[in-house]
Amino acid sequence: MKRVDDNSYAKSGVDYSAMDPIKVLAQKKAAQTAGNLAAFNAHEVVSSRGESAYVWEETDSYRALVIEGLGTKNLVADAMREFGDKTYYDSIAQDTVAMVVNDLIVVGALPQVVNAYFAIGDSAWMLDEKRAADLINGWAHACELSEAAWGGGETPTLKGIINPETIDLGGSAVGIIADKKNLVLGDRLQAGDSIVLVNSSGIHANGLTLARKIAAESPDGFATKLSDGRSYGEALLTPTPIYVPLVRQLQEASIDLHYMVNVTGHGWRKLMRATKDLSYVIDVVPDVPAEFGYIQQQAKISDQEMYGNFNMGAGFAIYVPSSDAQKVVDVAAAAGFTAHIAGRVEDGPKQVSIIPKNIVFAGDTLEVR
Repeated sequence: MKRVDDNSYAKSGVDYSAMDPIKVLAQKKAAQTAGNLAAFNAHEVVSSRGESAYVWEETDSYRALVIEGLGTKNLVADAMREFGDKTYYDSIAQDTVAMVVNDLIVVGALPQVVNAYFAIGDSAWMLDEKRAADLINGWAHACELSEAAWGGGETPTLKGIINPETIDLGGSAVGIIADKKNLVLGDRLQAGDSIVLVNSSGIHANGLTLARKIAAESPDGFATKLSDGRSYGEALLTPTPIYVPLVRQLQEASIDLHYMVNVTGHGWRKLMRATKDLSYVIDVVPDVPAEFGYIQQQAKISDQEMYGNFNMGAGFAIYVPSSDAQKVVDVAAAAGFTAHIAGRVEDGPKQVSIIPKNIVFAGDTLEVR
């Protein structure tokens, strides 16, 4: 059986095999604190541990919480500034908010409040008024797309920790599942379910470390022209879609949502994030954005590694009974997204099989719990 090969990706400085065991240890220690919720007449939903969002139950609803960071995508925006006046920080803000809220909605929670974390190495970073204004306006716009209020945030100056020429962007969100039947944690997931993949807009905000490494090693860097006519940097800076309206409309349409996945780090391995031992068979793959083809060509890495670390054109996955699959595609289209019935869930060992690419990811290649 084929196994994912992280070697090239790990050499860029991101090695999930090193990080995941610490994440699992943190989850175990965190679980020991759950009893403190009793003081608020609340209790945790144990099965949410290891999901993209943490869920607890209150008297009238479920609540969910996510904290996420952008990563290094803003360094691409900084590099692209030399080619014109455009800062791209409005798009960068949307990427950051999307990283937060797209994780929140996988459990069926709709974001109520989003907070921002803007950490700088030197207060002089804020003196670039155009860049700072684009960041603020972009963040507000992303909150509107998320149908959430921007509550506040934190803007520390961390001299000696953060490069004075950069900013570390992150955020958090609290969401609500007002109708408790909308909680989605995979307990209803079963063989026979359909897998609907919603298209990505490109690389989103995962894999930028390798993408930047490739630019540094290319003669034209981020100015390199791709097969679709865009520059490499321009393609990388396409903002991440915010899938909140899609999930809300699926709930309003009474679609029986069995599971959802935000396809981020770990790529298509994330399709088997649910705890159940089931096989996930993909028969149809979406068109792959041009930047991924360029990354693969320049890094000389396999389809196996690309699909094991990048979204490869699929930004969000929705698992529903087969009778609801076309409805998901139709609701997605009405919400402005392109979606395809891409595969199915089967009885069998926990694994993801991408039939058109002859790729199999075994269950032990995804250690996030």
